[in-house]
Amino acid sequence: MKLSVIVPVYNEARTIGEILKRIRAVDIEKEILIVDDCSTDGTREFLKSVEHEKDLRVFYHSRNMGKGSAIRTAISEVQGDAVIIQDADLEYDPNDYLKLVAPIEEGRATVVYGSRYSNPENELPFTKFKVAVLFLTALANLLYGARITDEATCYKVFRADVLKSIPLKCKRFEFCPEVTAKVRKRGHRIAEVPISFKYRTVKEGKKIGWRDGIEAIVALVRYRFVD
Repeated sequence: MKLSVIVPVYNEARTIGEILKRIRAVDIEKEILIVDDCSTDGTREFLKSVEHEKDLRVFYHSRNMGKGSAIRTAISEVQGDAVIIQDADLEYDPNDYLKLVAPIEEGRATVVYGSRYSNPENELPFTKFKVAVLFLTALANLLYGARITDEATCYKVFRADVLKSIPLKCKRFEFCPEVTAKVRKRGHRIAEVPISFKYRTVKEGKKIGWRDGIEAIVALVRYRFVD
């Protein structure tokens, strides 16, 4: 099974080289699709210097359009059998790829989420981010019968044909609630596996804010009634 790793990037000059190194270290057949969402901190210049490398395809937005738009740009270019979303900020560990892909490779699932909350070794401080994740997860379970523990996880893995068949409209961080709603409405069970996670603070570059939380709630409710 070939894995397509989608890496949406915006101003991650400090970590983009390291996450690329970690992705490449995973012993699985893969392609890496990086979408630069009009970075201004040197990320784009770094990507220009490595874009010729054979396992890598890089796409550039001419203006900042949001994480959801970056993911949508990459989905149309996917050539693998399964797809995973990978943030560039080092919170998530690519060493988890093999266990995340296993349920799809073995035919036990078409969609797999990596749960930060199923791994007791993860440091998950009680912050506004944790409250938001717990609320969104509860809402997804209530509205869609998702039966998951971590709706907002970055590590979402899909059989490629399933993800490509979903008409996504997201532009910003509402990719997560929209895709959760739409895979459930199409009858796909979401399997979960525990993953590693290293929490990053706002000071360290965490970009999601209260506005994104509101948008996520609105998206979960809206897509319960429209497609």
